[in-house]
Amino acid sequence: MIGNVAACAALNVSRATAYRHRAAAKGSAKVARLRASPRALVTAERDRVLQVLAQPEHADRAVAQVYASLLDSSLYLCSIRTMYRILKANGAVRERRDQLRHPNYTKPELLATRPNQVWSWDITKLLGPVKWTYFYLYVLMDIFSRYVVGWMVASCEAAQLARVLITDACERQGIQEGQLTIHADRGSPMIAKSTTLLFADLGIVKSHSRPHVSDDNPFSESLFKTVKYRPDFPDRFGSQEHARSHCQPLFHWYNEEHHHSSLALLTPADVHHGRGDQILAARDRVLATACAANPQRFVNRPPVAPRPPTAAWINQPLRAHQLSDIEAEVASAVQ
Repeated sequence: MIGNVAACAALNVSRATAYRHRAAAKGSAKVARLRASPRALVTAERDRVLQVLAQPEHADRAVAQVYASLLDSSLYLCSIRTMYRILKANGAVRERRDQLRHPNYTKPELLATRPNQVWSWDITKLLGPVKWTYFYLYVLMDIFSRYVVGWMVASCEAAQLARVLITDACERQGIQEGQLTIHADRGSPMIAKSTTLLFADLGIVKSHSRPHVSDDNPFSESLFKTVKYRPDFPDRFGSQEHARSHCQPLFHWYNEEHHHSSLALLTPADVHHGRGDQILAARDRVLATACAANPQRFVNRPPVAPRPPTAAWINQPLRAHQLSDIEAEVASAVQ
């Protein structure tokens, strides 16, 4: 069953439109067609209003100005509001000011099937010693293994600092040209020209979230929640050095000791460095021994350690059968 939000997003249909057509199909629509008022202008009168408003001397004037001029000429056609309705019905009214047209941003769809294929990075604020003071934690992680490949604490957000972090992480991980995609949101350091030039120099493909869509960068958001909800995470940091001294063991714990629920309880370091198969085989032997000792406790089948996913997605595309289900559901709603 596909939800309304996913269905409307896949077919580029607003939820209001889907709900309105669905209500009409069920006979519960409450919006009735408006009846023509006996006081309304007839077709000839409406045409006359449109003709007068389109005259050269009125073409560049506001409707209220035209209305006043006509009254001064002893001519009344209709009210100002009716003039606007007639113009709108004929497509002759629009916003005069230049309006910002937001482009249709493409939803990022990134796939990682091995470490060092797709990285995600973001910056989060750490509360400083007094109100309105912050330190900034930069974190760069691999989305397949959830391994933090680089981090730093700084006093500000700056593209120059991001360049240093990304360059050092690529050198430590041995990243080759054309190997890596780095995904981020649209913060100023992420979209800065210097960051773009760095990616070009290193042969890195850049990817960005859609504006105001936090779900497009879920791995970094999840990481920040995990570390900030640690019981020993301070409410405030007394200094930049305090923040660094706290994050050093924190990220060692996350990489080396934290059994990640999305990695079949392997640590990010186990997956990133290819130790997962050996560890899972050892777990299988332990479970097999437990099953042999007490087979009555394992009713359905012998226990096997769960396996981690073979792929990590940012916005996994819908499958063909899911799309067909959505199309059928929306089509039935708008009929």
